[in-house]
Amino acid sequence: MTTFSAVVTTGIYCRPGCGAKPLAENVRTFELAATAEAAGFRACLRCRPYRVAGPVAADAPELVCRAVQLIIEGALDRGTEAALGARLAVSPRHLRRLFHDHLGVTPDQLARSRRAHFARRLLDDTDLTVAGIAFASGFGSLRQFNRDMRMVFRAAPGELRDRRRRADRLAADGGLSMRLPYSPPLNWEAMLAVLAERAVPGVESVRDGVYRRTISLDGEAGLLEVRAGEGDHLVLCAHLPFWEGLIHVVDRAGRIFGVDADLARAEADLAGDPVVGPLVAARPGVRPPGAWGSFEIAVDAVLAQYSARPRVRRQQAGLVTALGRPVPGLDHGLTHLFPSAETVAGADLVDAGVSAAAARAVRALAVAVAEDEFILGGGSALREFVGALCAIPGVAEGTAHSIALRLGYGDAFPAADRDVRATLPANEILDPGEDVAAAWRPWRALAATHLIAAAVA
Repeated sequence: MTTFSAVVTTGIYCRPGCGAKPLAENVRTFELAATAEAAGFRACLRCRPYRVAGPVAADAPELVCRAVQLIIEGALDRGTEAALGARLAVSPRHLRRLFHDHLGVTPDQLARSRRAHFARRLLDDTDLTVAGIAFASGFGSLRQFNRDMRMVFRAAPGELRDRRRRADRLAADGGLSMRLPYSPPLNWEAMLAVLAERAVPGVESVRDGVYRRTISLDGEAGLLEVRAGEGDHLVLCAHLPFWEGLIHVVDRAGRIFGVDADLARAEADLAGDPVVGPLVAARPGVRPPGAWGSFEIAVDAVLAQYSARPRVRRQQAGLVTALGRPVPGLDHGLTHLFPSAETVAGADLVDAGVSAAAARAVRALAVAVAEDEFILGGGSALREFVGALCAIPGVAEGTAHSIALRLGYGDAFPAADRDVRATLPANEILDPGEDVAAAWRPWRALAATHLIAAAVA
């Protein structure tokens, strides 16, 4: 976990490694930049703490983590704390109390800090106009944007743009490039191998060290490219039809690679395990892969329940070609958008090349998602989430855990995954079931990811 140091005599907070050397008695520490800001401190101009990843503490209660995820997805861009509390079935007062006790900020303060930090990164990395940055960062108006930037950084957006350094701006051959900060290490090669093994033909591509995929924004097609950067960030190049709400595109892109994850405690806890420990030592920095689209990875998991990976890839290609919207003019094998749940629910999947048993399960999943998007919304506890998926005809518990892992549930364990099973026998474990994985709680998703990474290496 990143710890920010705030100096009471200057009113400034810094990231770890900053060259400032204040007296120890004048220093306060905070786990979140937003907490330091709520206490009245402003970001250091030298070390620029808004450019580092700021994951929420892993030991925060599940309800707080769910609330934070909803905030990241934009619940407070236009909504209120009361509406957020209602979605979580708690009062706004209780929600604020939980946030104060565990994070040191209110939900509104956290949302405001996130928007301001993202805007500051856009001011550094891009040449977007100030007005464009305001709406790309999730602010409802220029007035709100200017007010919050002055509150967080003690300067107007124009002044902050004037302070950017020559090396800050990221040049791009078309599109818009920006940094995706993370807390090192991040094992880029191993994560690309895992994503390549599960890439959807025509929708995703992993070539020459670059991850690419097509996306849909309000019905319009876009393209994302992610590559390794220098030091503590990845570089995202986005080709989009518009920039409004860019903060949520960037958050979703970062989620694919787990840039907000803090692995220190999890890797330390797993290091001594006789099975997973050697895998962690061999590939430090591997993170559970996320997903751009929850329905997309759910379809992949269901197909993998019935078929081996080569056949799954052929079935995915058939689905995408038959039901996906074509996106002409792209390279690297990208040809389509992934079809929506509504489209899949009304289609004959056998004609698209899917086996009869898998087609029934995928169609049942599509109908459930089309009727109730919350099923794949990631807003419930793991047990409830798995239970809701297992209630869909044809979806097994192991498949539900595979989906949960990609949607960020840290204790998900897909015991039936073929790559997990392929690695476990090499460690003289015959039954990759619940009892085997119990020793890896609450980091079973990371343990499973290391087993998968070892299988695809």
